[in-house]
Amino acid sequence: MIRKAALAILFATSFVTHASEEAHAKADPAKGKAIAESICVACHGVDGNSPTSANPNLAGQVEEYIAKQLKNFKPVGDKPPVRNNPIMAGMAAPLSDDDIKNVAAWFASQKQKPAAAKDEKQIALGQKIWRQGDFKKGVPACAGCHGPAGAGLPAQYPRLAGQFQEYTEAQLKAFRVDERANDPEKMMRMIAAKLSDVEIKAVSEYAAGLR
Repeated sequence: MIRKAALAILFATSFVTHASEEAHAKADPAKGKAIAESICVACHGVDGNSPTSANPNLAGQVEEYIAKQLKNFKPVGDKPPVRNNPIMAGMAAPLSDDDIKNVAAWFASQKQKPAAAKDEKQIALGQKIWRQGDFKKGVPACAGCHGPAGAGLPAQYPRLAGQFQEYTEAQLKAFRVDERANDPEKMMRMIAAKLSDVEIKAVSEYAAGLR
């Protein structure tokens, strides 16, 4: 009887502990909104729809991806940030891990006001790269990681559908010259290195028009 009671207590304790950990880990979008209103609004808008193409739309972005990027902007111990951006480093610096989870959840829950493909001449080439890649150059299809419709795959692969063409183009070029280096296993750097300016512009244009 005593043994059964002890097991029951152990089970109950484990359940409460697990529930407590889950509650602690769960993000709070309402708190994230407050952070967006005070820190992120000027560049990304309160709802994650950026007022300018120099800064990415975050509305509807993969939650885990937003959190990863914010953490990458912060130094870890004596090591510099994995993603070097002085402006974002300053913005991310005061954010705790919970703050990051909360603001990521807020932006992910918002509805994107998508950009649009503007150059019809670019779409055919961009579509080919997105769907098929380029076997001869060793470029895989973008859809393999970012999805056929550009929705992205948690946690490493972002949503690119409806993203500003200018922003996507700038990031691909940054990967190509090693200015951005927070891609797992150098995946994006190796791909971007094989793409010409024309191809980068085309696939960025195509992604902007995806829904």
